[in-house]
Amino acid sequence: MLEKLNPLFDLAGRIFIAILFVPAGFSKITGYSGTAGYMEAMGVPGILLPLVILVELGGGLAILAGWQTRIVAFLLAGFSVVSGLLFHFQPEDQLQMIMLMKNIAIAGGLLFLVANGAGALSLDRRSSRA
Repeated sequence: MLEKLNPLFDLAGRIFIAILFVPAGFSKITGYSGTAGYMEAMGVPGILLPLVILVELGGGLAILAGWQTRIVAFLLAGFSVVSGLLFHFQPEDQLQMIMLMKNIAIAGGLLFLVANGAGALSLDRRSSRA
């Protein structure tokens, strides 16, 4: 019975992941200088911010649409782990370590997309039929 709902579960999962990345990327556009300053304060060159925006906003939208899902999910998983380590690895701060674990868990969910693809309700599936 639940197998019939798999396409909807796949879509819901992609929506939930995109809800994390799309607003985060957009907020970096609207708060560009503050975000660049924060990155630099953490030792990450602010010049990388356009790439971060592209990864979060573009990657989130691609996941939402189910376009190039396996590639994008792989890149976002790596981004999640690297950004978690750069910004949240502070063993003396329990909250920051929880945030790091959140990033690791997100990467795990993205790896399910790498392994299984976007599902039936996706541009990937539509283009494979053409």
